[in-house]
Amino acid sequence: MTEKIAILGAGTWGTALGCVLNKKGYDVLIWLRNREKAAELSETRHHAKLPGLVIPEEIVFTADMGDISDADFVIFAVPSLHIRSTAEKAKDVLRSSQVLISVAKGIEKDTLYTMTEVIRDVLPENPVVALSGPTHAEEVALDLPTAIVAACEDEEASKKVAALFERTCIRAYTNTDIYGVEICAALKNVVALAAGISDGIGFGDNAKAAIITRGIAEIKRLGLAMGCREQTFAGLAGIGDVVVTATSRHSRNNKCGNLIGQGLSVEDAVAEVGMVVEGLNAIEPALMLSEKYGVSMPIVSAMNRIISGTPPKELARQLMNRRLKNETD
Repeated sequence: MTEKIAILGAGTWGTALGCVLNKKGYDVLIWLRNREKAAELSETRHHAKLPGLVIPEEIVFTADMGDISDADFVIFAVPSLHIRSTAEKAKDVLRSSQVLISVAKGIEKDTLYTMTEVIRDVLPENPVVALSGPTHAEEVALDLPTAIVAACEDEEASKKVAALFERTCIRAYTNTDIYGVEICAALKNVVALAAGISDGIGFGDNAKAAIITRGIAEIKRLGLAMGCREQTFAGLAGIGDVVVTATSRHSRNNKCGNLIGQGLSVEDAVAEVGMVVEGLNAIEPALMLSEKYGVSMPIVSAMNRIISGTPPKELARQLMNRRLKNETD
């Protein structure tokens, strides 16, 4: 019997994953809130943000949450701000045997929960796996080679999720350090904003490389204080995702930062990007975590001041003139 996979969210990542899994032979259903948009995607088989992709006829689009009740795997692919409300909508139709997968990247501000913690808070009976790594939807949709991490404390659950992608363009590794993977997933977007701002100002590759390297150091400091494993930050969810998000033309966080560096307001930059910029949502919770765990995060702090109105060049000067220190402290 062919396994059925339900994807909650018809953004670029949810749609790209649906196409990969459909190509392997799974039954794929994609749920979205907007009934008219579901009907449009069903008819046109075209996603406005994924040019060149023809969505297979076998993929079903629906606005009825009840349609996911018989899925074997349910992928949460909505923006981080909507994870809790989507889990609440799904609560009445899900069975405890269904494996839940989060591909959202963020930290809930009110609780400081990672995305899998938010899902577990609403759906405590289901196994929940985080799926993260350097994975731009634009490339996955074109069937280009990609590597990813399926993370869960229960390694058997992560192995089930990794196996979904065998013999596809996605090579999935497993990791039991789910919180390390999710901290990387959320905070790499903030580093990408900073790298984009640096590019927008015109600071060059040296500055961008410094931001990426020191940004990874900040993320690792916080993760280690939270009890995460050091190896995670040197892996795909850490270095891999930071590098691709901070340098790629596909990165909405990098693009948003670039526009801010060029002088646009945060609001105008977001409007120009035309999609959710998760790095902006992650800044405040990241600062709250840094305070909670007593960890210095100067790049994250600088991003917070920039979105509050401080000129980026002034912040860059202040970062460069911080007191001297040992790199490995």
